Amino acid sequence: MAGAAARTSIRIMDLLDLLHDTMSSPWVYLAIFAIAVLDGFFPVVPSETAVITAGVFAASGAPYLPAVIVVAAAGALVGDHVSYAIGRSGGARLLDRLPPGGRRRRATDWARRGIATRGGLILTVARYVPGGRTAVTLTMGAVHFPRRRFLAFDALAAGSWGLYSALVGYIGGLAFEQDPLRGLLLGLGLALTVTVVVEVVRWLANRRRSARQAPAPEPVGRTPVR
Repeated sequence: MAGAAARTSIRIMDLLDLLHDTMSSPWVYLAIFAIAVLDGFFPVVPSETAVITAGVFAASGAPYLPAVIVVAAAGALVGDHVSYAIGRSGGARLLDRLPPGGRRRRATDWARRGIATRGGLILTVARYVPGGRTAVTLTMGAVHFPRRRFLAFDALAAGSWGLYSALVGYIGGLAFEQDPLRGLLLGLGLALTVTVVVEVVRWLANRRRSARQAPAPEPVGRTPVR
């Protein structure tokens, strides 16, 4: 048991050393930008994790926090525009072919309703919903949402997301300056909490909307007394 624990500890230290070397490299900014771009139209890429990790290590001086925020936001903006372009160039047919009742179809239906009721502001909300951001940007392209308005709202969404993700990690790094692993876990925990809160609020809003749209029950007539 002691030997296994020692080997685990050594592996963790090696991982932390690798992360520290990576975060100290000037190439880390290009990596964060590329990951954020890919996440815009390929949502399995963990962009939040990358930005939060950079924020944790930024608390000790490297990388530079403002640069992390800028490149993360810029990458998110570019990735969202790639997704928008995909939707605009044939996304409507792609979305219509999604099987009814599936997770992606539900996300697309949510995006359509959000665009219809809240317009571009749905972009800001969707930025904090894994998978939801891609559904919204694709749908906006598919319904030919005005490009200039999309750019304006997406700049707000990407900028706030880059600031939030980096600062969440930075807070974790400050709280555990001598233990970046715990700082990373704290940052990821805070991000997960925000995501859960957004999802719960969205679920409650959908439930209230469904309740309002449900037809009222027909009154039951009384049986006449003879």
